[in-house]
Order: sequence, then structure tokens, then C-alpha cells
Amino acid sequence: MSGTIKRKVFAYITSRTTSGTTSRRRLPVFTHPVSPEAGIQVPAGTMDDTETPENAVLREAHEETGLQGLKIVRLLGRQEFDARPFGRAELHDRWFFHPCCDSRTPERWVHIEADPSDSPGERIPFELFWVALPAGVPDLIAGHDRFLPELIASLGC
Repeated sequence: MSGTIKRKVFAYITSRTTSGTTSRRRLPVFTHPVSPEAGIQVPAGTMDDTETPENAVLREAHEETGLQGLKIVRLLGRQEFDARPFGRAELHDRWFFHPCCDSRTPERWVHIEADPSDSPGERIPFELFWVALPAGVPDLIAGHDRFLPELIASLGC
């Protein structure tokens, strides 16, 4: 395949929530209210040329969610992805990570990404919400779900 190669990172952030004696794992996903055709996604983005994948995933996860204090649990996998069927003349070198969030968060929130790498200068709102693992995860767009089975297996869900 030929085309521009972009290095991308994906964050399967998990959090544990407890209700009474029941504890469950959850994952934040989001929609683009201004661009509903963008589907449901997990936090992801493009690595800067000088960044390590680990630094890039923590930066992107924070920029797209506003969540603080994320810690990487592990790299789940890596994938080559052809983005041409999605209207981009690009090949992606995708890195999928499992960060965890130990801080308290709302069930739903809106976060504005102030300086997205794909649209510099724009302010992009994301509508984020937590979904239960494993059964509550909706269909995700463009291969964002590629390493969910590995995440679920590692959590023992």
C-alpha cells in the first residue's frame, strides 16, 4: 500500500464504579455533536513526530476527555489500518493502550478539544459517556474496537 503514514494512538480508558456491593468496569466513549457522521469513538489521535506512543496516548486521552491523572496499564496491540475507505488517503500505524482513571468522574460530560491536530485552530466539542464493560459497548467506528477483546480478557470481564 502507498500513501501518507500517520502514527495514531487509541485509549481504552477504564474506571471502576461501585454501587452498593457491586463493582463494575466501564469505558468512556464519545460522539461529535457537530459531526454525527463521525460515529461513536474512543479517545484517539495523532502522535507528534517527537513523541513516544505512551506520551501521545496520555496527551490525547487528556485533550479529548479532560480526565486527569491517567496511568497506562499496558499496550494492548498494534495495527496497520488503511483509512482510504473512510475518505482519507492515509495508512495508520495504530497503537492501542489501556490507561486507567482512578478519579471521580460524571457519568456524562461535554469536553471541548481546544487544539485538535487534524483541525488546528478549531474547538471541537465531544459528548462523552461511560459504558459498561463488556456488554455495554456500542458499535464503534473505523476499527476503534479492534483491541476491545484483548482489553476485556485482561480485565477478566
